[in-house]
Amino acid sequence: MFGLSEIAVILIVVILVLGAKRLPELARSAGKSARILKAEAKAMKNEEAKEKEAKEAKAAGQAAPTPQVVHGEVIASGPVADAPAPTAHTVPKPDSARTDSARPDSRN
Repeated sequence: MFGLSEIAVILIVVILVLGAKRLPELARSAGKSARILKAEAKAMKNEEAKEKEAKEAKAAGQAAPTPQVVHGEVIASGPVADAPAPTAHTVPKPDSARTDSARPDSRN
């Protein structure tokens, strides 16, 4: 690919073109981009692994994973076509998530 001398020449040209003041900003931006790319690649791997496990579980005839309850809403964590409808019992939202209209007026 590139040898050490070619990379050195490219770096010198970049320093001359961009200037020393903008190089740290460029390096930070490149680092952030690399971290984002790495996180997205890891998320894709995890998603593929979950899909593979779901296919294997379905092929083996195992039951579908149980749904998760998040702030009063049922979130399906897998294919739950045969699952019963959620009941009226839900997890209440914390007080900090309520709107101002739900709080009693204390300015009397």
